[in-house]
Amino acid sequence: MTEIVWRFDVEGNNFELAGHASQQTKSRLKQIGVNNDIIRKVIIAMYEGEINMVIHANGGVATVTVQPNLITVVLADTGKGIENVELAMKEGYSTATTEIRELGFGAGMGLPNMKKYSDDMAIDTTVGEGTTITMKFKI
Repeated sequence: MTEIVWRFDVEGNNFELAGHASQQTKSRLKQIGVNNDIIRKVIIAMYEGEINMVIHANGGVATVTVQPNLITVVLADTGKGIENVELAMKEGYSTATTEIRELGFGAGMGLPNMKKYSDDMAIDTTVGEGTTITMKFKI
């Protein structure tokens, strides 16, 4: 297999389309024969990041790169950035509004789950400029 790249625009505040990029990725990974256990990890982590972009960053771009031994997911936005990454990584910590929580989102498990399910995760964030999260999954 050569390198395959998919790019998805994630629309901010659109909960009807939230999860579209991760579902498209799931279908495409199945089509190329990626192991179901790996697909599960990729999709859980990607969905969490996608929801964060919908809730907190007015959307962004999700890029998935598949190589013979590695899947890389990059989630990039131009939102407000993460003020305290260490605090944001704690299970249950959330800056989601009451309205978002009433919709069933914002439980504070997004970043912890992204780290849990990826083999490697890096957060590059600047307050007032945005956040790029890179997650890697070994095949």
